[in-house]
This record gives sequence, structure tokens and C-alpha cells, in this order.
Amino acid sequence: MITNRTWLPGLPRTTLAGAFAGLVLLSGCATDGENIRTEPPKAATLKTVLADANAALKAGQGDKAQALLKEAATSYPADKAPWLQLAQIKFDRASYGEAITNAQEALRRDPVDTLANSIVAVSGLRVSTKALADLSAHNNLNGSLRTEARELAKLLRTTLGEEVLVPTVAPPPPVRAKPAPVTRKGAAKSQSSNDPFGGLK
Repeated sequence: MITNRTWLPGLPRTTLAGAFAGLVLLSGCATDGENIRTEPPKAATLKTVLADANAALKAGQGDKAQALLKEAATSYPADKAPWLQLAQIKFDRASYGEAITNAQEALRRDPVDTLANSIVAVSGLRVSTKALADLSAHNNLNGSLRTEARELAKLLRTTLGEEVLVPTVAPPPPVRAKPAPVTRKGAAKSQSSNDPFGGLK
């Protein structure tokens, strides 16, 4: 009869049997074709997502491009690129309020980004210009609004280095009438008047 001591000193036979059964189960899981463990798919890089968004935009799938960029902004919160691209899309679609919001998100990540600052400035000017034109059309541009509009125009002239923000277009120079083309008949007449033998030719 085999005692516990003949297996391993201090180790009961039931413990050793349990360990052996566990090894058999683990080896079965590792070799079973259906249970082979695969690595999870790697997350797409920011460069790949931006390229996919550009491709979707060129294919006319603007909503898909924006969805990809929003996912990228969530996955890469410190990067300005998704916000900048979203701002450009909104600007191109004349959604100036959203363009400003997205550009400001880009500026939170890079305060000196030229494109983001340009989108904010030009979008703001376009919104302001439309609002001022609407007020002016309804004769509601007076008092403090008129003063602020003048101050804004002055600031813009100084910033742009222009005396006039919207220069008047000079009328095109008058078109001179071209002399009538000389026909063969007319040429023959002029030749006959200068040449006494013109009729004999």
C-alpha cells in the first residue's frame, strides 16, 4: 500500500491529484481550436483615423467624416488635429458658430495655431457682418450698436493696414469703337481712286 509519504513528503495525495487535473484542463483549453485566445484588435492610430475622415469627406460622406473625427477627439483628448479638422468642415459648410466652437477646442490645446485663430476670426466677422447688415436693413443700427460697429471697423482697418475695408471698384475703361473692317469691294474702290488703271485690272 502506497502511503502519502511515498508521493511527496507533507503533500496529501488529494492535493496532488487536484493539481494534476487542473493541468490537464489548462492544457486542453490551450490546445482546443475553438478556445484559442487571440489578442484584441489594436486601436486605430490618429493618423489612420484622420486619413479615413479625409477619404470619407472626399467621397461626399460628411457625416461619417465628422463621426470619425469626434471619436478621434475622444480617443486622443490632448491632440488638436481632430478639432481643427472639424472646425474646417463646419467653416466650409458656413456653420460658423460650430466652426468657432471646434476651433476654440483646438486653441485650448495649441493657443498659437494659425488656422484655428483664422477660423475663429473670419467666422466671427462673417456672423457679425450678417447681423449688422440685417440691423441696417431694418434701420435698427443706431446708438451704441452703431458706435461699436464703427470702432470694430476702425480696429479692422488698423489690423489689416487698409484705409478702406471694402474698396470701391473702379468702373472699367470705356471700350473704343473699332474701325469697320475694309472689305474687298472697298479696297478695290480705294485702289481705283488712287490708281487710274485700276479698272483695267
